[in-house]
Amino acid sequence: MFRKHNKKLLAASNPMTRRDFLRLTGFAAATTFIPAEFSRTTQSKFRRQDSAILRVAWEQPVTLDPSNLSSDSEVALVNAVYDYLLDTNASAQLVPRLAQSWSMSDDGLSYTLNLVQNAVFHDGSPFTSADVVWTFDRLRNPDLSSAAGLFGNIVSVEASDPYTVVFALDNTAPDFLYNLTDNRSVMLKAGTEDPAAAFNGTGPYKVTSFDAEDRAILERNEAYWMEGAPTVARLEFIYFGDANASVNALRDGEVDVVLRTPTRVFQSLRSNYNAIAIATNGYNLARLRHDQGFGTDPRVWKAFKLATDRQKIFDIISAGFGAIGNDTPIGPLYADYYDASITLPSADPRAARELLEAAGYPDGIDLDLHVPNSGDRPDLALAFSSFWRDANIRVEIKLRDEGIYYSDVEDNWLQVDLGITGWGSRPTPQQYLDLQLKTDAVWNEAHYSDAELDALIDLAGTSLDQDARVQAYKDIQALLVDRGPIIVPYFFPQFAILETGIDGVQVHPFAGRTDFRFAAKG
Repeated sequence: MFRKHNKKLLAASNPMTRRDFLRLTGFAAATTFIPAEFSRTTQSKFRRQDSAILRVAWEQPVTLDPSNLSSDSEVALVNAVYDYLLDTNASAQLVPRLAQSWSMSDDGLSYTLNLVQNAVFHDGSPFTSADVVWTFDRLRNPDLSSAAGLFGNIVSVEASDPYTVVFALDNTAPDFLYNLTDNRSVMLKAGTEDPAAAFNGTGPYKVTSFDAEDRAILERNEAYWMEGAPTVARLEFIYFGDANASVNALRDGEVDVVLRTPTRVFQSLRSNYNAIAIATNGYNLARLRHDQGFGTDPRVWKAFKLATDRQKIFDIISAGFGAIGNDTPIGPLYADYYDASITLPSADPRAARELLEAAGYPDGIDLDLHVPNSGDRPDLALAFSSFWRDANIRVEIKLRDEGIYYSDVEDNWLQVDLGITGWGSRPTPQQYLDLQLKTDAVWNEAHYSDAELDALIDLAGTSLDQDARVQAYKDIQALLVDRGPIIVPYFFPQFAILETGIDGVQVHPFAGRTDFRFAAKG
């Protein structure tokens, strides 16, 4: 059985109330390490299976340094090998992992985390607060980590004792605990020389062999700190070039689990498999670079937006799954912040053509549209192309291998003029804004800069006045609908297809964070 841990969660007394803080973090005053889905009355179903092998299909990974990864397959591997301080569940609530409890100072500038005391790395060395300090010093180094901007508000990380760590911030950050759940923030052993190859974590599985073009074989970590986990003896991540190959492998009995299937594939398979669909904040977007070429004239991008029929795209591509988009990352699942009253103009290809003519393009424009070859994105590219053609915007679709497209190659997703990007689900809207839409954001793929937007993002990310945050997020939505650099036609669900008889897989809104620690294979 798992051990229970009482925890005291303190919140700033003024101006954000303790009740506000607990509601926003999704926590009550006491919690347990047992995931909500595995109560003591049901966990007997998920006992260790010493001969069970669970095979999961993923696309090929490219970047394996945890501080710089981005694709689901990369996240999935580190999630199996390492641990985070904190997790989120499918409802975007904080879940303890290596940090068993935490508290916030009254002024909101300091967070103290208490660590588990029985975790060890795969090489047998104990996990302590010194490893947390070293990991975050690395995460904050822009020369080593793409997460440096996210953690730029950290003034210091100090170990007050071997199992207590204190984060000091330069400004209040109500979402700081959520930032600690970022995909790149797994705990490394202090002094790790080559994190991309070490595979030395505290996580539930140990890497026994790895080939980025074939598979990763992971054996159960018998010394894992969480009692009873992991359940299956071996986890295999099998790598495929595209979604069709993954699905064919499932049909042929070569894999047990496929995540992130296109909607049409999910619909065709759900009657014969264990099919799971959960709501997420994730979305696919289209964007044009605003710092060069056609994008330097705002009339051109407005023409793209006017030419796009989001309702039809949602109906065709999403088939009613998920939610229609509104050209902002703030969707309806962010119930406290979403403003349903803000609407976009109806699609008007004639007005779009007139804008292009006024911008000096009476015959329209021609561009390459770069698209990761995963999920519904190729189908979405075809839909965009069809609508834009009516506005004399002609695109040639360039399908790209997802892992390579999101890596540091010369013509990657941050460099191309016109692209589609899949943004995985985040538990708070602030993470999207800080990562993607601020002027100096590390993943500002549109190369967009708007001083008013920057000020609103800063206000929303630092204020402890909940009413002020709500208003800032609504103002951000209005600004992005009016002149923002992205088209968000819909928020997608997370799909998973499992062989019948497989249970206990906790599908996460960000597919790479799906939890296999309690899987059972019947």
